[in-house]
Amino acid sequence: MKVKDVDVPKTAFQTRYGHCKLLVMPFGLTNAPTTFMDLMNRIFKPYLDKFVVVFIDDILIYSHNKDEHVEHLRIVLQTLRDHQLYAKFSKCEFWLSEVAFLGHVISVKGIMVDPKKIQTILDWQPPRNVSKARSFLGLAGYYRRFVR
Repeated sequence: MKVKDVDVPKTAFQTRYGHCKLLVMPFGLTNAPTTFMDLMNRIFKPYLDKFVVVFIDDILIYSHNKDEHVEHLRIVLQTLRDHQLYAKFSKCEFWLSEVAFLGHVISVKGIMVDPKKIQTILDWQPPRNVSKARSFLGLAGYYRRFVR
């Protein structure tokens, strides 16, 4: 995301190589991911939960068939272009029948827990304090809908 021209001087810092100003927002800033997520939600609002799921800079496009998917992909890429946002091609994956996303595996069979997360829960050491117990309950609770 571009930093507003009036705010660029606020990003200035000195290095031994000279004076630098940031023209784009670095993700190291406290609110950068939140700000970017807000932008993504605003630009994809008409498509969210219809054929797009966005989490920060991950965009998941889902469709019923290949023809529909071509159209959905075109819409998403055009939306990015219209807002001067770009997807790095080397980080993109297309035409997947199964994808790991936010600790889940999504496929034509439905949504299931990522097997790596199940192994993490199975290997978890017994909690020895309140903080460790809360961590375990948080992870296990995230997957509660998959537990009979």
